[in-house]
Amino acid sequence: MNESAVTRQHIEQLARQLGEKCLARRIVLATAESCTGGGIASAITDIAGSSQWFDRGFVTYSNAAKMDMLGVRQTTLAQFGAVSFETALEMATGCLEQSQADMAVSVTGIAGPSGGSEEKPVGTVFFGLATKNKTRTKHQLFSGNRHQVRLQTVFYALQLLYN
Repeated sequence: MNESAVTRQHIEQLARQLGEKCLARRIVLATAESCTGGGIASAITDIAGSSQWFDRGFVTYSNAAKMDMLGVRQTTLAQFGAVSFETALEMATGCLEQSQADMAVSVTGIAGPSGGSEEKPVGTVFFGLATKNKTRTKHQLFSGNRHQVRLQTVFYALQLLYN
């Protein structure tokens, strides 16, 4: 699928499939979101019965919220920035630690239209995924306007959780 062609219907279908998989495997999820402002948690809770497989979502738009709610270190933010692999990883692990979840996803990025740089252009998003045994990070560069970047970010985060 063309990234910029992601729609709310695609997101709803994937969230439904994710819920079925979580129920079958008895996995509970949590989210830590910056640039999506709660969009991943919203997509999940749009699915009836999601309370059986979704624990909570953190919207940590500011650096202070990332530190206060998720334990992201000030030194990490100072050295690497809010939009980085390191911050995404600390967001995901903090989300897992502050919840009853088995798996957590985090997103931090630049949705635009401003805020980008040559090093980190608009559309840059970092993802963190954490379980009790394993963590990993991903990076994507999405295209389109602010709305499209955010939709693509939600869809990609749901794909990470599903896979």
